[in-house]
Amino acid sequence: MLAAAALLLLVAGVTAVAVGTRDISVTDVVHALWTRTFHVPVTPEELSTQTVVWELRMPRVGLAVTAGAGLAVAGVVLQGLLRNPMVSPFTLGISSAAGFGASLTILFGQAGGRGGITLVASALGMALLCAGLLLGLSWLRQASPVTLILIGTALTYLFQALTSTLQYVASEHQLAEIVRWNFGSVNAATWGQTVAVGLPVGVCLLVLGWQAGRLNAIAFAGDDAAHALGVNVARTRLVCSLIAVMLAAVVVSFTGVIGFVGLVAPHIARLLIGADHRFLIPFAAVTGSLLVLTADTVGRTLFSPAVIPVGIVVAFLGAPLFINLILTRRRQFL
Repeated sequence: MLAAAALLLLVAGVTAVAVGTRDISVTDVVHALWTRTFHVPVTPEELSTQTVVWELRMPRVGLAVTAGAGLAVAGVVLQGLLRNPMVSPFTLGISSAAGFGASLTILFGQAGGRGGITLVASALGMALLCAGLLLGLSWLRQASPVTLILIGTALTYLFQALTSTLQYVASEHQLAEIVRWNFGSVNAATWGQTVAVGLPVGVCLLVLGWQAGRLNAIAFAGDDAAHALGVNVARTRLVCSLIAVMLAAVVVSFTGVIGFVGLVAPHIARLLIGADHRFLIPFAAVTGSLLVLTADTVGRTLFSPAVIPVGIVVAFLGAPLFINLILTRRRQFL
């Protein structure tokens, strides 16, 4: 199933590269990739196609794939650690906090464009602050997972309110930039941004694959039983939580706030392949990639030449899917 999902992602990626304001056949896409990779001489018309494929659409597809994988994996990890299906970077306020950090840099600092070092650091810092508040309050009060979600919801509204406050004092240009972050988008993606998101996602997938057995013990048996099985619960929870927070923050710093992916993709993956984190983590990564890539392809082709930001399309796709999951598998959400 994992191989089939990867093949489906490959087909979706080629399709996404082929369709757009200027449709390109799959044959021309493959030819453009071949000639660019091996430096084969091309005609002026083929050079134009090569530029569209390699410089405009491929980075966009790459950023959508890596961002979707990062958000989905973060959702899987948080849901497993907290043993609650309603948990995600968005519902815990982590995405909103990272968005506020990015907005703060846009208003008062030198953001350096999407993915600038200052902006990434600010988004990551706010996400870590939110996670620290969340985990600190839950530890002090010995909060249940349900209480943790309620605290996360409150933090979500708090950081959204702070971001809205910044919008009132921002200039016209700054306001437009902050609003774009709130929408969530992979427009104007570059190869550098794709690599900057893809490398952390790849490294985190390797680390989480190593931690999968420990995650299974915590998710299936609980903290006490996992400890009895020899799992260092505190260290595993700390490491995996930090990984999830960093994944969400890095993605948000490059794409803006994209909700529902970290909530819906893990459930779809779990429904198809089961809850064993050894397989669930990579499968959820592919599922999240497919969700974001499909949403972006729909958003830029449905009302072409207008482009609907991927965050809006994901909400349209994710809300019905999540409602259906709740109605069909409601026992897991009680």
